Amino acid sequence: MRTFLSLVIVVSLAFLVGCGGSGTPAGVPTGGGGGGGAANVQSIAVDGGPVATTIYPNGAFTSVTICNPGTTTCQTIDGILVDTGSFGLRILSSAITLTGLQVFTSGSSTLYNCINFADGSFLWGTVALADVKMASELASSAPIQVIADPSAGTFTIPANCSNGGIDEDTQATLGTNGILGVGPEPVDCGLACDPFGGNQFAPEPFYYSCASGTPCTPVFASCGAICADPNQNQQLTNPVALFANDNNGVIVQLPALSGAAATESGSLIFGIGTQTNNQIPSTATIFTLDSLDTFSVTYKGVTYNSANNTPSFIDLGSNAFFFPDATIPACTDVTAFYCPTSLLSLSATNQGATSGTGTVNFSIDNADNLFAAGGGADAAFSTLGGPNAGGGFDYGLPFFYGKSVFTAIDGAAVPSGAPAAPWWAY
Repeated sequence: MRTFLSLVIVVSLAFLVGCGGSGTPAGVPTGGGGGGGAANVQSIAVDGGPVATTIYPNGAFTSVTICNPGTTTCQTIDGILVDTGSFGLRILSSAITLTGLQVFTSGSSTLYNCINFADGSFLWGTVALADVKMASELASSAPIQVIADPSAGTFTIPANCSNGGIDEDTQATLGTNGILGVGPEPVDCGLACDPFGGNQFAPEPFYYSCASGTPCTPVFASCGAICADPNQNQQLTNPVALFANDNNGVIVQLPALSGAAATESGSLIFGIGTQTNNQIPSTATIFTLDSLDTFSVTYKGVTYNSANNTPSFIDLGSNAFFFPDATIPACTDVTAFYCPTSLLSLSATNQGATSGTGTVNFSIDNADNLFAAGGGADAAFSTLGGPNAGGGFDYGLPFFYGKSVFTAIDGAAVPSGAPAAPWWAY
């Protein structure tokens, strides 16, 4: 029996500025199958993650191959969490045995990246170049984050990165070997972090120039051709945006689940409307996003959106339905999750920024009972929920069971008749 790593709640940086049945997801495009046959299909699995002694609940994991750019010197790394709420590939240095990765340097300084998450955790590491391979797709010379703390005595992680939070620079603390960010933006922070973005203020604390013996300094980082400036791309980049084809978004498919199960297998399909297996079905609704890549959710008569400082979103990297409801008791031992006395049947209404509306029916069960079921070995839960102190509505991984969920990348070409990206559809 393994214990639960139950406090890992991944939420996008952008959003901060076994029993149980299975079946075919509604509106599944034809082809590709359950995770592997087609050239644009990558297998994913909700299997508890790579840490032998803990279970990561409701995390969708995959493997990623990284190579020294333009070579066949490569390494495949498994246990990578798939996250539609962040952008770019981040891998623990301890998981990388590949040597020779090129890091961005200027003189004696090295470019570092920081990302903060809503649960108070953060990741710190160098920006390096790698060819990223998934299925038969290739992202050439993609900037990635190699997660590692500075060597003893070199320099200190800046306080406006760590901010008193949890440093998740090990497999045991992160619960994964890395995070694959395939959300609705092509780069980490775009023009806000780019020296060619017309910025009038000091750089945001996302990228830093660090040299041994001196404090790190926040710096701008170019987003290259993706942001239409002439410099080489230095920002972490959504690998999908760098594919030669199938580069306008992703589809996540997971089978339907009632209650809990030991594991669930599914697919990450690259591209939207680019092949026969990634067409948007006529039954799907497209929900356009606002400038913060969020939309509105109305729950029990209250609307949660960015205009009310309560942005709401769909995010595979979050492991539960996270939403505010003072009538549902939180668990006394693990307060990140709800522990109602009985199964609750709830509903909420989603509204896109300019188009798309629909009702979502979902259920919330007692997390303590869910984690105890199946002898404590289950990793997949369709009724896991918890409070969101920030006030927004976060449709985490349980939302994806039984659906095909489309994430269209901002600025990318979209199928005829679809609104301009970014958007979600299901």
